[in-house]
Amino acid sequence: MEKFSIDNAPKFERHYNDDGFWKKIRHITAQVGRKVLYPALLLYFLLQAKDVPAKAKTIIIGALGYLILPVDVMPDFIPALGFTDDLTALMLALHTLNKYLTPEINQKAKEHTDNLLKQ
Repeated sequence: MEKFSIDNAPKFERHYNDDGFWKKIRHITAQVGRKVLYPALLLYFLLQAKDVPAKAKTIIIGALGYLILPVDVMPDFIPALGFTDDLTALMLALHTLNKYLTPEINQKAKEHTDNLLKQ
């Protein structure tokens, strides 16, 4: 499986869809905790923002598509290491798109993360 990078983000777009994202999030919540959930939700809510340009949304969709993709560079079932490649893709996208994050997006992602972890 090809590793995610900003340059190849569009290749992972076909793996992203809203239903697939939430299914994956519900499935991995207990396994990954805040460390993966919060950046994934930051990107998800950033994707919903109207003032984010199309190129930035391509990067977001690529990173979230990589998270959803069932086959990774590092298989998700490997304890302690399985989500490191997913987290790397999410953090790389967030680092690149940090200028688009707003306090409202941060708050929404934090609240959703907290709610998911309470369940």
